[in-house]
Amino acid sequence: MDLFAYTARELHQKLIDKEITAVEIIKSVHDRIDQVEGQVKSYITQTRETAIAQAAAVDAKLARGEALTLLSGIPGIIKDNLCTKGVKTTCASHILERFVPPYDATVIEKLAANDLVMTGKANMDEFAMGGSTENSGFFPTRNPWNLDCVPGGSSGGSAAAVAAGEAIWALGSDTGGSIRQPAAYCGVVGLKPTYGRVSRYGLIAYASSLDQIGPITRDVTDSAHVMNVIAGYDPKDSTSINAPVPDYTKSLVNNVKGLKIGLPKEYFVAGMDPEVEAAVRKAIEQLVALGAECREISMPHTEYALSAYYLLAPAEASSNLARYDGVSFGHREQGNDIIDMYKKTRSHAFGTEVKRRIMLGTYALSSGYYDAYYLKALKVRTLVKQDFDKAFEQVDVIITPTAPTTAFKIGEKTSDPLAMYLQDVCTIPVNLAGVPGISVPCGFAGGMPVGLQIIGKPLGEETILRTAYTFEQNNDYHKRSARLGG
Repeated sequence: MDLFAYTARELHQKLIDKEITAVEIIKSVHDRIDQVEGQVKSYITQTRETAIAQAAAVDAKLARGEALTLLSGIPGIIKDNLCTKGVKTTCASHILERFVPPYDATVIEKLAANDLVMTGKANMDEFAMGGSTENSGFFPTRNPWNLDCVPGGSSGGSAAAVAAGEAIWALGSDTGGSIRQPAAYCGVVGLKPTYGRVSRYGLIAYASSLDQIGPITRDVTDSAHVMNVIAGYDPKDSTSINAPVPDYTKSLVNNVKGLKIGLPKEYFVAGMDPEVEAAVRKAIEQLVALGAECREISMPHTEYALSAYYLLAPAEASSNLARYDGVSFGHREQGNDIIDMYKKTRSHAFGTEVKRRIMLGTYALSSGYYDAYYLKALKVRTLVKQDFDKAFEQVDVIITPTAPTTAFKIGEKTSDPLAMYLQDVCTIPVNLAGVPGISVPCGFAGGMPVGLQIIGKPLGEETILRTAYTFEQNNDYHKRSARLGG
């Protein structure tokens, strides 16, 4: 039985019906990793012995008649920028190649309380800077649908692992689309929660005002279940929202009657793959046929969002990454003096894209340029947020493509950073505004998956989950899988 191919909800039911054991599930996943990991390369670190022990503990719990949560014993992979006590956390960077955190991120603690079975740590773009996982300091991850293509990024290892059956669910982080875009490229579901809805404590920061942790899963139901575990207030995170957390599974209702959908004209622009646009428009027509109402809206500052993001995020990155200097922890190169040591350590251990963004950010924050660049970008961010606020006075959700194209070929855009950055044009405004967004599979273009992005009001995860669930229940795109390894 290919247990690796089931959803978390299906495996949970089989567990409580005692048709299978948690150890059998993890062994099926390990067999799948042995079969395809050499091609996909989703993992930086595997934790096999720990995972077997965690699964055995779940089986013992079940034998004692104790209740299981939906995630008990269900194998998941964790993006390698989330701190895991006693397990290497590298951020896919040579500067943290041997770093073993002394503590768990809050989300890991919450998952552990739900009998986490962790398969390992997922590959990513170094320090989450990139949209293809080609910027990993170790190796690129490949898309299970076409091994010549990227899986997206920066959570590419997480999305590829779920799509390839190397994990049942995953955690990623999303700063400008890093959960939603790889989910779209790999034909899975990716949810970026409202900023502050999930604690960032223990997430190694890229851009602190934009980063958010969220799930990557096979279907919308699993996404709701993971959110039930990881969402909530955390006093250790000063940006955490102190608000009650609903049961997200109650929003899994197959009904969009009366739902008002906004279609922003600025998101359907020149340069978009016509097949991607066709798949998205067909999905919207389906939702309308199911009872939703659709209207065109305008979000006039969308065109400035990309420019603002690539000033704000690098500025925050230049500050956050200043701590990696070879002194307290991480990699160190020997130098003639401390300044020489700093230069050699950071020059040798940071990759090209990370250095590019540090330099961009440092320049934007420097004396004489702060007002012209960083401050102006902050003002543009406010205008982008106001666009969303005004739109949500008229509509319940906003729907766009997740990305303007399907997954591109490995190496196709590495020499043109701007072309790479443009892949995030549909996702970045959501992070600037701090609102939630989910990507669900909605079709194919050239044989590769297409993602539908559903954006909600702040703390509007329930509405976007209901919309995504309704679409999913009336289609079978989420049930199709990459035919990797036969």
